[in-house]
Amino acid sequence: MTTGGTGAAAALPPLVAAQHRAMPFTRLTDCGMDSADARRLLADTTAGIPWQDAAAIIADVQLERARASEAAGHRTTARQAHRFASAALVFAQMAYQSDTLEKRELYARHTTATAALAPDVERVEIAHRDGVLGGWLCLPAGTPRATVIVWGGLSGWGAAYLPVADAYTARGLACLLAEGPGQGESRLRHGLYVDEHVTEGFARFVDLVEADPRLDGAIGVQGVSFGGLFAAHLAAADPRVGAVVVNGAPAVPTVPEFRTAREQMAAVVGTDDLDRVAEVMDALRFDPDKHRIGSPLLLLHGGRDPLARYEDQEPFLRAADPAASTARIWSDGEHTLYNHAAERDALTGDWFTDHLAGDSTPNS
Repeated sequence: MTTGGTGAAAALPPLVAAQHRAMPFTRLTDCGMDSADARRLLADTTAGIPWQDAAAIIADVQLERARASEAAGHRTTARQAHRFASAALVFAQMAYQSDTLEKRELYARHTTATAALAPDVERVEIAHRDGVLGGWLCLPAGTPRATVIVWGGLSGWGAAYLPVADAYTARGLACLLAEGPGQGESRLRHGLYVDEHVTEGFARFVDLVEADPRLDGAIGVQGVSFGGLFAAHLAAADPRVGAVVVNGAPAVPTVPEFRTAREQMAAVVGTDDLDRVAEVMDALRFDPDKHRIGSPLLLLHGGRDPLARYEDQEPFLRAADPAASTARIWSDGEHTLYNHAAERDALTGDWFTDHLAGDSTPNS
């Protein structure tokens, strides 16, 4: 395994070592993989099994467990197995940076596994341009006190954040896990990509919440990794956003130096033309002198985040009212705080409850 010292990691082939850096044990479990499955994935890929194959095999085992449990009438166990399979397939598709047939098929399998969680998890769709934006709605017991829309960044989307939704629904908040432009089925199936007007796409999820009679409270948004940039832009542009969390995002996006990262960003924009990718990134630059955030802002940062330094995120704070903005820093925090997942989600769940529901009364 390669979660420890640098010697083992250095012995791995470059591609495998890069995959282990991008998808460490803490990220695998943060996004819902069973801890035993996460250890097996790292061990199997260390042993030479291709990442996508190792993750898909793990998903197959969990899906068979789900079928057997369902047949025996053990629906709770079947649901758990479907969730573990869904998470494994999220990481299986991450082996491909560009939108290959294999990536599309793996993500479609992930969507099917997640859909098996109904009615606890509802698939939602909304028209946008010439395509469809999708997501997953998770409702609390009883009437929702407010709704939080959560989305990811360049590689982790939608149901990858089911553990976040668990924390929010436990506090009486509805949670919509969005697959915005450039993300998930919205991109892989419907051809919707990130461009200069990507904020309009994410605003469609606010429209969706407003149109659902079950969701009549205040609305918050949360962006994880690169998606935090989109969250900040939406909070600055849309007065319907009542509170915003930005976690591990660059205010000034640039085309990455490394080939795999460039391919990932090109896929999000939907082109191999790096000049066009750079043009879109320049248009998405968040300038606190031009973009002002009127709602409360919570900024999350990890001191060991190699992808977003504190100074990369600091412009978001400068765009907000100092009296209504807060930064929470974990000195040992990894990217998006994988290694502090439970504390992070409790913090943001309580913060959204305070700012959207108007009080801090425990709701359990």
